[in-house]
Amino acid sequence: MRSVSISTAEYAVLLYSHRPAVIEQMRSAIGEEPVEGVAIEYAVAGEYDEAVALIDKYEIDLVLLDGEAQPAGGLGIARQLRDEFDEPPLLAVVVARDADRWLAAWSRADAVLKHPLNPVTTGQTVVDLLVSRAERTAPAQRAALYLYPGRRNA
Repeated sequence: MRSVSISTAEYAVLLYSHRPAVIEQMRSAIGEEPVEGVAIEYAVAGEYDEAVALIDKYEIDLVLLDGEAQPAGGLGIARQLRDEFDEPPLLAVVVARDADRWLAAWSRADAVLKHPLNPVTTGQTVVDLLVSRAERTAPAQRAALYLYPGRRNA
C-alpha cells in the first residue's frame, strides 16, 4: 500500500480589533488548520500603528479586520492599506450589519464576513483567499528560481 503525504502550507494571518473577545471569535472561527494541509499562524493587533508595524516587519498573508474597531475602524484601515502598499496582504473585513456591505466594497477588501462569524464559511473564505493567492504567485516564483537558481525569494 502506498502512503500519501500531504504537505502543509503555512500562512500568517493578522487579526485586528480593539476588543479581545472579537479577536478570539476570529481565531476560533478560522482555527489553527481550517482544512487539511493549510496551517494558520496568528499575529494580533489592537491598534492601527501596531497592525501597520506587523505588516511592515513580517510577511503577512491576510489581514482580518474588525469593521467595528475603535478608534480606527477596519474598513478605513483596509482602504488605507490598499492605497498605501504596493502589494498589500489579502484583506478581509468583518461587518456587523448587512447594510455595511457597501462600506466594505468601498474599502476594497478582498472578502466580507458578517458577525457572528460562522466557522464553516469563515474558515472556507480564508482558505479560498490564501490558496487562490498562492496559486497565482507560485508560477512567478518558480520562473524566478529557474532564471536565478541561487535565489530563494523572488
